[in-house]
Amino acid sequence: MLLAVDVGNTQTVIGLYDGAVLKDHWRIATERHRTGDELSALLARFVDLEELDGVVVSTTVPQLVREYTNFVERYVDAPLLLVGPGTRTGIAIRYDDPREVGPDRIVNALAAREKYGAPCIVVDFGTSTNFDVVSPAGEYIGGVLAPGIEISMDALFSRAARLFKVDFVAPPSVIGKTTATGLQSGFVYGFAGQVDGIVERIREELGVEAQVIATGGLAGLVAPHSKTIDQVDPFLTLDGLRLVWDLRA
Repeated sequence: MLLAVDVGNTQTVIGLYDGAVLKDHWRIATERHRTGDELSALLARFVDLEELDGVVVSTTVPQLVREYTNFVERYVDAPLLLVGPGTRTGIAIRYDDPREVGPDRIVNALAAREKYGAPCIVVDFGTSTNFDVVSPAGEYIGGVLAPGIEISMDALFSRAARLFKVDFVAPPSVIGKTTATGLQSGFVYGFAGQVDGIVERIREELGVEAQVIATGGLAGLVAPHSKTIDQVDPFLTLDGLRLVWDLRA
């Protein structure tokens, strides 16, 4: 069994693989102060640590690199692969400084290419909304970073005294009849429009109609209102981590 862990700034997604099959998955809050001992106690609630043949981790939170290393060294009798600069990923990175690219972005691009073909664009709805581009030649060539949905919502509510938090769901109509539905319309159709606008410009630069794969916790809410998203794959990052694990030397 392989334990794949995608540690984002806000949420951590965990997957348990038996070969290429995702047997189970979980989503938890990312807490930067967690120690390796705490990670062991937490993850042992989900999986039998003694059954693991390996652990592969991607993290955008630097201080958790050491803690995941400590967790595996102390509690798991199996190798650990931390995806980062120098890791063999099987995808060429055409970026001015490849060390600047988050490991989650690279594994997303790899998984999208392997599952859906090239060229393609990955839209990952996380703390930031990331657009990552795979060229017709199957290479990672860069992307776009935009503020994420939840961060944007929190910023608006914290700065506008008369506005209040609303559920992120599609309103009954684009034209809101209440403050709540007006906010929901702005978020849902605003972010769908953002996706479509950026994707169209990326396609113009590529010169091809690259397919678009959406992933991340809120992908399923935005995709139905987007004109450009072709696929929703909630476990794309986990699949990318499994593919990188399979390439290890």
